[in-house]
Amino acid sequence: MDENISILIVDDEESVRDSLYNWFIEDGYKVTSAANANEALSILESNTFDIILADVKMPGMDGLEMHRRIKVLNQDSIVIIMTAFASVDTAVQALKDGAYDYVTKPFDPDDLSHMIRNATKQIRLKSENETLRNKVTTLENVEGIVGSSESMMKVLKEIERVAPSNSSIIITGESGTGKELIARAIHFNSPRKYFSLVSVHCGALSESLLESELFGHEKGAFTGAMYNRKGRFEMADGGTIFLDEIATISPKMQIELLRVLESKSFVRVGGNKEIKSDFRVICATNKDLKKMVENGSFREDLYYRLNVVNIEIPPLRKRIDDIPILVDHFIQKYCTEMSRSVVNIDPAALKRLEEFEFPGNVRELENTIERAIVIGNGKDIKLKDLPMGKDIVYNSIESLVDIEKKHIQQILKKYSWNISRASLALKIDRVTLYNKIKKYGLKVSK
Repeated sequence: MDENISILIVDDEESVRDSLYNWFIEDGYKVTSAANANEALSILESNTFDIILADVKMPGMDGLEMHRRIKVLNQDSIVIIMTAFASVDTAVQALKDGAYDYVTKPFDPDDLSHMIRNATKQIRLKSENETLRNKVTTLENVEGIVGSSESMMKVLKEIERVAPSNSSIIITGESGTGKELIARAIHFNSPRKYFSLVSVHCGALSESLLESELFGHEKGAFTGAMYNRKGRFEMADGGTIFLDEIATISPKMQIELLRVLESKSFVRVGGNKEIKSDFRVICATNKDLKKMVENGSFREDLYYRLNVVNIEIPPLRKRIDDIPILVDHFIQKYCTEMSRSVVNIDPAALKRLEEFEFPGNVRELENTIERAIVIGNGKDIKLKDLPMGKDIVYNSIESLVDIEKKHIQQILKKYSWNISRASLALKIDRVTLYNKIKKYGLKVSK
């Protein structure tokens, strides 16, 4: 099937080794076999394999210990554990240790071939993603940023370009696109990476709480201030401060923030001592700050102080090519977390995901895959396991706008137009939902 994929079979039973060897050679793979764990490890000292099938019960070193040693020698190898029915619990432990999957004896050739094809698909996706990412040769710590589309490669190039500087950055993009991941990537690829990255969710705090959070406070500054407390600007000395949802801060806080950015100094709430801090500021917002400047709700001088560099994260609907890679990433993540066998996704289900607009972007896709793995019963994620597989009736001539409108309308109806519950279900904030309702002219049905 793929002569470039190499497989190592490790089993003390010669009949098993011969059967598997012949099956995979016939399918076009490069195959090597070993009679025990020590022989396999000796082979692995000078060779690498894409896929390793290892029996659990072998004389001397067992398959689980061999698996742990394999991960030291070659972390990229996909390991499939072979086990008898009586030792399924042992195989589950192997999954917790990072094995790709397990297969029980006696083997069904079709099931085993299907598993190997899935593993091969994962290898190809990973190789494609890494090949494209290697174009951005100097970036580190970007593991959470998944995607190989042209738009995401542009974002990675932008990170590479701006990370070494001290310039302020605004990251823009819809909710759920991964703005905090981009901020982390910038910090950990900058000269400040050895110091702290301090995050503040501005939209989650009132004005007084945000002031205390940013600048710190002195003992007795207000009721409940029982001790001196450092603020986030002070904690970020030498590092980076990430201000999420910057558009939500009040006019008073905008003035205070502008002063701090200009002087790199501040006074704790209730104090009188000026504190100096050397920090870089990165902000994020899903709002149009330029329009907010035009209508007077955001200070123009603060906007230009923050917006030295702007990085715009594309919504998922504009990077559809990344959906298969993201789906595979989330399948691996949640199967590992849940100690489940790695599942595949049915082509019809993947097609539906590629057609869906995902108003909640990558965060919504991740939630969808996690849910599908939880409720699914088989080895594949089926169309029926997806919420959009049964809640929405699609028409081939409908636009993405029509689909989003129908989806929002159905969610609102499901939750009796409770905006808070509907926005949580849609994985968007209340303001975004209100804007969508206004945009589509949605009304409570009588």
